[in-house]
Amino acid sequence: MCFAAVAAGSAFCQAARLHMQMQNKLDSATSLRYAPFHLTAVLHAGNAYKKADPQEAINCLNAAIDIYTDMGRFTIAAKHHMTIAEIYESELVDIEKAIAHYEQAADYYKGEESNSSANKCLLKVGSYSAQLEQYPKAIEIFEQVATSTMDNPLLKYNAKEYFWKAALCHFIVDELNAKLAIEKYEGMFPAFSDSRECKLLKKLLEAHEEQNNEAFTEAVKEFDSISRLDQWQTTMLLRIKKTIQGDGGDLK
Repeated sequence: MCFAAVAAGSAFCQAARLHMQMQNKLDSATSLRYAPFHLTAVLHAGNAYKKADPQEAINCLNAAIDIYTDMGRFTIAAKHHMTIAEIYESELVDIEKAIAHYEQAADYYKGEESNSSANKCLLKVGSYSAQLEQYPKAIEIFEQVATSTMDNPLLKYNAKEYFWKAALCHFIVDELNAKLAIEKYEGMFPAFSDSRECKLLKKLLEAHEEQNNEAFTEAVKEFDSISRLDQWQTTMLLRIKKTIQGDGGDLK
């Protein structure tokens, strides 16, 4: 299956080169598009994609992106940047390059006024930036996305999640930063005050001020028993907890 995928990808790339020689940009872009698509399609047939050639898929996608941007087809180019970012995430495990492609995709989506798609990419950037301890960048992104969604009747419920993530990043940097940020978010989005996330943050602030490990852990456990924390949130909370003197290094 993998060898067939690679052979098909090579055939499509060759077709693209021939189309370029004939100065047929649209057909060339389409051929280049389907070369990596054929490779990624193997994911749906036993995840055999990983055994193929992800770097060659990226090369083809980048070539297609160059053509589509030259043609002004930025939405399609953005989709290809997202595909490249996903390959760097899961296959090549290069998070910094994944971030770069998600950022480029977000820029293209914004230019085409596809704000929902842009925000989806930005949230990836924010989460990965925080993991890499680039907290100011993560905070800026989470606040930006929260602000853009809180006035949307269909999306405003999600704003509390993004303010919560921004506050966690603030908390890791500095306790006072977190306190001021929470107050700001409550003023910007009153519904945040009544959220379980905001109430947890206030409990954690109190525990942190008192350097009380047990109170911190109990507050997290109580929250998690009702609303399960994901891996990203757990990682951020552990980083905060480690700033408490005598921390045991876990949330159990």
